[in-house]
Amino acid sequence: MSATAEFCRTQISAVSVLVLAVFSLLPLHAFAEEPAACTYTDWTWSVRERRVVDVREVEKPYSALREDERDVTTGCSICREDQVEISLPDLEPFQICKAVAEDVEVALINATEAGFQIDTVTGYRVGRSKGVLDVTGRRTEYSNHSFGLALDINAAKNGLYDRCTEYSSECRLIRGGAWRPGEPGGISPETSLFHEITEMGWQWGGALPGAQKDFMHFSPMGD
Repeated sequence: MSATAEFCRTQISAVSVLVLAVFSLLPLHAFAEEPAACTYTDWTWSVRERRVVDVREVEKPYSALREDERDVTTGCSICREDQVEISLPDLEPFQICKAVAEDVEVALINATEAGFQIDTVTGYRVGRSKGVLDVTGRRTEYSNHSFGLALDINAAKNGLYDRCTEYSSECRLIRGGAWRPGEPGGISPETSLFHEITEMGWQWGGALPGAQKDFMHFSPMGD
């Protein structure tokens, strides 16, 4: 074999090893076939009316998804078809993005085995509840829940507050129940739940900068 041929064979082998290494790092869902259809229930939050408006059922080809209907990092969309149901003992089943479902399930199981009490979990829930307001006073961006990339845990004991740069009796509770750290099901940085979910790389809404504190909430960015 000539030196040139040997060099080419060596280069091809090196490239093949590199390609295999890259593909081995990709999650299994990256190779999954996309569903044919996309379905979801859509709604928008009206700040002026302080209620949900424009509730509608959506069904369209999965290939017709807009950029704002898909999470770039995970590939999960707002479609039901991209969600996985998680069922844990004594807990109402909930749905979560298929790209993170295994990590979420393990985190919750570990937390409960360490003694944390989980009463309720809300995951996937499509709706425009973020972003700037349009001219009618309505939100314009989908929340992390819309992609199955957020968890609200024990809302009755870990409420959402505004006027709350730092937590105090002056904070205004706007959703859920009063925050009860130290009680069973109350979320704080000392709990096993906090440890398990932040180990996933997610952040806690109770540590959000600014005027809102969402003590029930976890997501990749905490919002």
